[in-house]
Parts: sequence; structure tokens; C-alpha cells
Amino acid sequence: MPSDDVPIRPGRIRWIICALLFAAVVLSYVDRLVLPTLKPELQARYGWSEQGYASLAIWFQAAYGISYVLFGRLVDRVGARLGYALAVSLWTIGHVAHAAFTSTAGMLFARVPLAIGEAGTFPAALAAVQEWFPRRERALAIGLFNAGSNIGAIVTPLIVPIIAVTFGWRMAFFATGSLSILWLAAWLSFYRRPDKHPKVSAQERAWISAEPAERHVPVPWAKLLRLRQTWAYAAARFLIDPVWWTFLFWLPDFFNRTYHVKMLNFGPPLVAVYVLADVGSIAGGWGSSHLIVRGWSTGRSRKTVMGICALFALPVAFAAHAPGLWWAVLAIGLACACHQGFSANVYAMPGDLFPARAVGSVVGIGGLAGALGGMLMAKFAGSILQAIGSYGPIFVVAACAYFVALAVVQLIVPRYTPVEPGKLV
Repeated sequence: MPSDDVPIRPGRIRWIICALLFAAVVLSYVDRLVLPTLKPELQARYGWSEQGYASLAIWFQAAYGISYVLFGRLVDRVGARLGYALAVSLWTIGHVAHAAFTSTAGMLFARVPLAIGEAGTFPAALAAVQEWFPRRERALAIGLFNAGSNIGAIVTPLIVPIIAVTFGWRMAFFATGSLSILWLAAWLSFYRRPDKHPKVSAQERAWISAEPAERHVPVPWAKLLRLRQTWAYAAARFLIDPVWWTFLFWLPDFFNRTYHVKMLNFGPPLVAVYVLADVGSIAGGWGSSHLIVRGWSTGRSRKTVMGICALFALPVAFAAHAPGLWWAVLAIGLACACHQGFSANVYAMPGDLFPARAVGSVVGIGGLAGALGGMLMAKFAGSILQAIGSYGPIFVVAACAYFVALAVVQLIVPRYTPVEPGKLV
């Protein structure tokens, strides 16, 4: 707890850092969503099959998951500044390279480096939050930067179809890739650790450092894999991440296939979905942070918000049979909001349960688990669409995932007890 002579929430540099993290997440989602937005057009033009597109999603998530683990370890060693710079450099190269290919097999050569770079997004962002925010503000900060995923999903269907129709689909990759280069320059020029940042006031530094700093010595994975807390986080990611990946990769196709929405008209329904998701991301992070400030335990606060989100995600089970486009948009948007609120609290688990020196590695393990779940879901989705052409079974699975995830977390860590430091020695 901060001492009485430390002002409440002093300074603003940490919120500028949060804004940079938010912008990076926006750009990462723009870059990964250009291809799904163009999918109906490219599929018709170049004869892509559903299984071929599903293979792109599977390989993306395989590379993403493996690299997530590696980036988690790398960020533990080199810190958020250099780790994030490397991630953005790699994903930008892969993103721009999409313009060189027209087949799903060829696109793999661009999709894999994009995935490798984007895998560093959340490990680096969570490490930066760990450096810059005390525990009571972390879920809110995570919810705020995680809202960038929804902004990216909103911006992409608004700008990419216009660029593609006006200048050709390849220019969509060039134009969006250039924005990541600008962000990289801003990140390298501004980001430093709080104790080395020239613009941080003494009051803000004291607020941030009220919780004792820890030495960042990576913990062996073998030790982490023996801990219940690691498996709780990994299991939650395995169960909920596939739902979000499905929305990202297949929503444009769902609207096109079910309601005959054309590429230039993707904007309104997708914007509505991801605006709701944005509200859910911020509300989920704010909700548990608010309960903690009111005196609730951290575990009870996180799980209460996760339970509320799981409940309100259930209507998405009927989205494929909605009586009209906007009823489907409402059901899917509510589910996306609940996903983001749920995930804001799941993403806070490593910071809640582990010392700072283990957070990056735990996040990496969870990212791999989420990617493995996403690969299974992509295979399932591709097979279902190829066989029956309906999203019904896919949305039923999505609706149930959150209650299952919460039940698993409760089973593994019923008391939400932080890891004893002696277990990591």
C-alpha cells in the first residue's frame, strides 16, 4: 500500500504509456484483420476453399502460440521496450509481404512472420503494465489497452474496403503497414522504465513503486508448469481465446454468407460489434478494479466479473438463426463485449498471482494454450462450413466457453492465492 504522503493517482506519464500500448494493439489488429476483411473478395477472385482459409488460420495460430511463449521469455530478459520494438518490426515485414501472394498456400509465407511478430504484443504490453502500474490499476490499464483490439476491428472494415476498391487490394497492406512504422518510432523515442524516464515526477514514481520492485530473473518453465496458478491461467486462455479468434477470422464471411453483406458494406455491422466489445473491455477491467477498491478480495472481484460476462455471452448461441442482420449483430456484439470483459480479468491473473519476474513467461504459456485452442476451433469451423455451410454449431460452442472457463479456474485456484516466492527459487 502507498504511504499517506503519496498523493492519490499522481502524474500522467503512465497513462501516456497506456495510450501507446492501446495504439499498438489497434495496429496489430488492423494488420491481422486486413486479410479476413478481404477474404470474400479474394476467395471469389482466386478460388480459395474454406479448408484452405482455415489452414491459414491454423498456421497463423500455431506460429503465434509458439512465438508467444518465446516472446514471453524474451520480454522477461530484455524488457518491454526492446521486446515490443522487435515484435512490431517482425509483424510489419510479414504484413506487407501479403501483397506478394494470391493463393492461400503462398499467403502462409507472409502470415507466419506476421503471427511471430504479433505474438509479442501482449507479453510486452503486460510487462509494460507491470512496470508502470500498481496492482490496483492494472486491470483497468489492461482493459484500456485491450480495447485497442476492438478499435482495430472497427477501423479495418471502414478503411480497408475503400483502399482496396480505390487502389487495389495490395495497397491495403502497404498503407496499413506504414502506420506501424510510425508507431515504432514513437515507442523507441518515448518509452523508458519509470525509474529511468526523464518526465516522470517524483510523486508518480513513488505511486508506481509503492509495491516493491522485483529483480527480473526468468523462472524456469519446469517450475512454472508445476504450479496450479499457471494451469488456471493457461486453461482459461485455451477455452476463451478460440472464440475471439473465430470472431476475428470469420465474422466478415458470416455476414456475407448469411446476410449477403458486400465488402464495402462490412463497416456498419462490424463497427457495431466491436464498439460493444470496446465497452465490455473497459467495463470488465473497471468493474473488478472498482470492487477491489471497495474492499473485495482480488480473486472474488475477478471471478464475479467473469461470471457476469459468462452469463451475458449465452445469447450468441442463437446468432446464426437470428431473424435479421441486426439481431445477429446484437447477439455477437454482446458476446464480444463479454469476451473482452472476461479476458481483461484473465489477463490480470499473471500479475495477481505471480511475481513480476515470472509474468512474461506465464503469459507466454497462456498464449500458447490459447493458440492451441484456436487451432482446434479453426479446424472445427472450417470443417463445419465446408460440410454444412452453417455457423450454428460454431456459435453454440462460443456461447458455452466462458462458463466452462470460469468453472475450470474456480476448480484449479478456488482461493486465488498468489504463488509463494520460495516455489520459484
